[in-house]
Amino acid sequence: MNITTTLPKHVVDLLAKKANELNMPKNKLIEKALTVYLENIEKAEYAKSYKMAGDDLDVMMVAEEGMQDYWKQLKDTDEA
Repeated sequence: MNITTTLPKHVVDLLAKKANELNMPKNKLIEKALTVYLENIEKAEYAKSYKMAGDDLDVMMVAEEGMQDYWKQLKDTDEA
């Protein structure tokens, strides 16, 4: 798929320099950089959702109940 965009000259210059240093076509460098960036955004959103869940009293109560059940299962397994 093709995409057309406009980038500031200093970004294009940095891209060309780094692509040359890595002996990599600019489009491949853009693809890799964008993929990493988008994955990092997804990870940050995932971490943010966990932080928000940690601030939610109802979610924390459910998690604590689940941990109590988990510890009971471990104890029962150890005693068996």
